Order: sequence, then C-alpha cells, then structure tokens
Amino acid sequence: MISVEGLKVEFGTRPLFDNVSFVVNPRDRIALVGKNGAGKSTMLKILCGIQKPTSGTVSIPNDCNVGYLPQVMKLQDDTTVREETRKAFARNTEMKAELDRMQQEMATRTDYESDSYAALVERFTQEHERYMMMGGENYEAEIERTLSGLGFERSDLERPTKEFSGGWRMRIELAKILLTKPDVLLLDEPTNHLDIESIQWLEQFLANSASAVVLVSHDRAFINNVTNRTLEITCGHIEDYKVKYNEYVVLREERREQQMRAYENQQKEIADIQSFIDRFRYQASKAVQVQQRIRQLEKIVPVQIDEIDRSAMHLKFPPCLRSGDYPVICDEVRKDYGNHTIFDHVTFTIKRGEKVAFVGKNGEGKSTLVKCIMGEIPYTGQLKIGHNVQIGYFAQNQAQLLDENITIYDTIDRVATGDMRLKINDLLGAFMFGGETSEKYVKFLSGGERSRLAMIKLLLEPVNLLILDEPTNHLDMPSKDVLKEAIKAFDGTAIIVSHDREFLDGLVSKVYEFGHGEVREHLGGIYDYLRAHHADSIHEALNSTGSVEEKIAVKEVSTQSQQTVNKQSYAEHKEQQKKIRKVEKAIKEAEAKIESMEKRKSELDEMLMKPENASNMDLVTEYTSLQKSLDQENDHWFELSQKLEELN
Repeated sequence: MISVEGLKVEFGTRPLFDNVSFVVNPRDRIALVGKNGAGKSTMLKILCGIQKPTSGTVSIPNDCNVGYLPQVMKLQDDTTVREETRKAFARNTEMKAELDRMQQEMATRTDYESDSYAALVERFTQEHERYMMMGGENYEAEIERTLSGLGFERSDLERPTKEFSGGWRMRIELAKILLTKPDVLLLDEPTNHLDIESIQWLEQFLANSASAVVLVSHDRAFINNVTNRTLEITCGHIEDYKVKYNEYVVLREERREQQMRAYENQQKEIADIQSFIDRFRYQASKAVQVQQRIRQLEKIVPVQIDEIDRSAMHLKFPPCLRSGDYPVICDEVRKDYGNHTIFDHVTFTIKRGEKVAFVGKNGEGKSTLVKCIMGEIPYTGQLKIGHNVQIGYFAQNQAQLLDENITIYDTIDRVATGDMRLKINDLLGAFMFGGETSEKYVKFLSGGERSRLAMIKLLLEPVNLLILDEPTNHLDMPSKDVLKEAIKAFDGTAIIVSHDREFLDGLVSKVYEFGHGEVREHLGGIYDYLRAHHADSIHEALNSTGSVEEKIAVKEVSTQSQQTVNKQSYAEHKEQQKKIRKVEKAIKEAEAKIESMEKRKSELDEMLMKPENASNMDLVTEYTSLQKSLDQENDHWFELSQKLEELN
C-alpha cells in the first residue's frame, strides 16, 4: 500500500534518518517506536505527504486514502458536534445536494419527450445508484455510533463544539478521520485525550477495521492490544520486528546483547591492529605489513549499537516566596455555558503546601475550574486567591502556543531575565536540548519535545502555586518520573489535573472528583480514593455508581451534606483565623515590652556597677521591680506561644 525507499531526512548538518526502506502492507498494525526526538512524528508526516524528505521516495497508489491524526491540531469552533463530524461525509452531502437539484429540475420541467430530459433522468439514475452504493444517508447513524463509542451522549451532538474541552474536540477530529474509512490510518498519540472506555472502543474499532494502521503511542497496553508489527527508529535507521511491542522489547534486548559482543570483539581487533602499527611504524623491514594493517583498519565498518534513551531531564523548580496560608478558597462557585451547567456549589479550601489532584471524565469541568482560578473566564460565587500567591500554569495546549518559526534557544532567550539569561544553555541541557539541538526550530520538534520546552518556560519565574493540566501528555515514562519527583520537592502548592494514577501515587494528599455537576473532596492519596470506590483505576472509580435513581438520591444527599460541611468548615476557618491573628498580635506586644524592659535592665546594670551608685536605693528598688515585671512578661509570652501552637 505504501512503499518507502531510500528515505533520508536532514535537520541542519545531522540526518534524522538515512537510507530507510520499508513497506506498509494491507491489514498491517504497526507500532512506530523510538526515543523522544528520533523522528516518529516526522515519519508520519512524510507518509501522509505533509512533509517532504531530503531524498528518497514514498510511493502511494492513487486510489489509496490516508487518514492522519497529529498530536497537535488546529480545531474549528463554529459548528455543532454533528455538523463538524458530518464533514467526514462531504462527498456524500455534495452528491445529495446535486440529486436534490436534479430532482427539482425534473419536477418543474414539462418537456418529457425531449432528449435533454431523457439525459437528465439517465444522469439522475446513475448518480442515485452511486450515492446509494456509497451508503446514502445511512452515514447519520454511523456518525452517532462513532461519536457514542468515543464517549459523546446523544444530547451532545447538537451542542456547539466551542463548549467542549480540547480533549473532546480532539475526539471529534478522530471520529471524522475514522468515518472516512481510510486505507491507511496514521495515529500520533491518539490516546492522549481519551478515557479508558474510549480507548477500549478504539482498540475494538481498529481490530475490526480493514485499514492498515501506523501508530505512535506511549500507552504500552494500547499498542500491545492493537499492533502486530513494530518499527523501531534507532541510530538513524529502521529495524523491523514482525511482533507485538512486548515481544519486540525482548528481541531488542537480545539484539543489543549481540551487538555489544560484536562491538567488544571489533574494539579488541582494532586495538590489536593499532598496537602493531604503533610498534613497527618506523621499522623499514615491517613497512609492508604496517601499510597492510593501516588499509585493514580503514576498511573496518564500525559496529553500531542500538540507541537506548538513558537521558533524563533534571527538573527543579526555583525557590518561591511564601504565600498566604490558603492559596485557593472556593465558596459556592458555579459555571454555566448557555443552558449547560458545568458545575455548581463548589466549595473547598486548599492549604499552603498541599498537592491535590483534580480527576473526572473529560468535559466535567476540571480545566474549566482551573481557568476560573486563573481568572480567564467569568463565574458566579466567590473564588479567593490567597495573599502573595504567584501562579504558574501549564495548560494542555501549552505546546501549541509556542512560536514555531524560532529556535529552541530563542524561545527561552525571549522570556529569560536577569542572571537566568547567562544560564540558558545549562537549563536547556538539563532538558535534553543541549549542544546543537538548541538551534533546532520549534516547528521540527516532536510533541514530547514541545512539552519539555513549554515546561522550561514555566520554570523561568518563581511561583508558589503550580497548576498543571494534564502535564504528562506527550511525556515518556522517564520524563514523567523526573517531573513527579520535582513536584514532590516543590515548596509551594500544586493542583494537578490528570488521569494517570501511577503519576499521582505518592504525589497528592487530596483528590477532588468532578462529576454530575459537582466537586467532591476525598482525603488521602489516589489509591485511598480508588479503595473507597472499590476500583482499580480512576476511570473505574468515576463510573462506580449505581442506577440512575441511586445516582440522583446519592447526589442530593451528598450535595446537601457536603454544602453544609463546607459552609461550616469555611465559617470555622474564618473564626480560627481571627483567634490566631489576635494571639499573634498579643505575642508581638509582649515581645516589644520584653525588649524594652531588657534594655532598661541593661542600663540599670551599668549604673549600679559605678561606685557612686552602690548605695542608691531608688535604683535598687527600680531594678528589683523591673526584674519581677520581666519574669511575669516572659511567662505571659510563653503562655501565648503555647496557645498559638495549639491553634495552628
């Protein structure tokens, strides 16, 4: 179906890959793998014709239809979900409009015996048969089945696409691509915006599809369930394994061990030859043998060892100023889009230093509440940002906001200030953008590389409230681990929107669950939350509810009780703060008195040390009285300090 021969791609002086050849056959399910920046996304762009190689050919038959889902996509927001998805059947709708036009013409004309009328009837018949062969108007049912599989409710189909989060809009684009029934599907990280039910539906869809599939994904379970062949981009070339990903991992390790043995043997051979050359270079009797060894050395082709990505970004958030005790306080917050309520009665308090998770299905309001906290969209109710809070925000689409026409170095140079401008190269090196890579243009970066670059921009200003919206999308496992450790070591407060339970494990101490128009607080880590729902994954927990009647009853009771508890907590919090401020003020007054009395005591000590004041009873009396008052004030300060400690 697709034949690739002698492919070469260069960015700068170093080729990304060279002399690459392979064939995509019908019914192939290919996992395209390799380390970050190896060229996976570039290969998909070349296969679909978006990008041209430096040299080589990509042969695609004229009747072969290729569907491509990129990591980053520009989305339209001016139609409903159904209308946008219907664009996949643009040819059908054009034919239907033409058939309607011809039918109207036949109804209005009266020259039934004319040759032109007969030709019109003949053309209408042919076009109608062709239209019915293409599915006719049955595509409407197909649209609904596909959108339902990707998680949309029937009531969602007439809603404007702009009401949906970025993840849901990406699902619409995926639906459009699947509905065109391409001969070859090129999917670049398709699971980044899907929940578990949609991923399982997509797995089943691809299994039953007649299309060939070339897939890039960091979701190991997904590629194992979908693919039957693995293409690895390594050392600038392609290694073709006719097995699933798990089997490929074993075979790759065996292959690398063989390469290591061959490399070690070759290095020993090179060392022996070089030793002979060095030893007899200047002996005339050995000149012929030396020249033979030199020619032998020149002919040796170095054994290459497959790349293993052992690099890791070193991420450390800069020191931040101390924020107020409660960076975020929500009181009866509500958000509506038209007649659709996203959430209501949201009441909670996040304390300084807490790391909390926002979990919930796509479209339940996680990113929307983040935008409310950021002050980007209007809402009703009270949402207070604490004293001295400085917010650092990493959005799902952060990588899309980068300027594609400048280099990695220039991207950071434009936002760096002060001493940080002198440390740009060090910072880029820590994120695996060191050396010549820093001069690479942003438009040539993979999704994972763009996410890392966007993360660097976040690091340039010290913040004490970190809001990360799906930060692990496009990051591989080592990068996820480094980011997790950096957040754990972060001095400030963190809000993390994520479905990745392994990433959240050991990181958060509180979980806020978004669903059914409300936000519920769960104390404890992510696995405490899962145990409370008797679930193995976040997606199971979000779906672990009973019948519709039970949902309504539980929701009413829990909403009322949660509102009561939250209101009580907020009132108690305000009263507690009032008491703390009163005690703190008393402590400051006591400390000022103690300081003043100790100063006067020092003065009296100096005066009584002089011989002429040894018998001055007024000074002795004042000193004795002052010492007694100082002891009493110290006792009072100690009592106040204990009281403050109890209040805190």
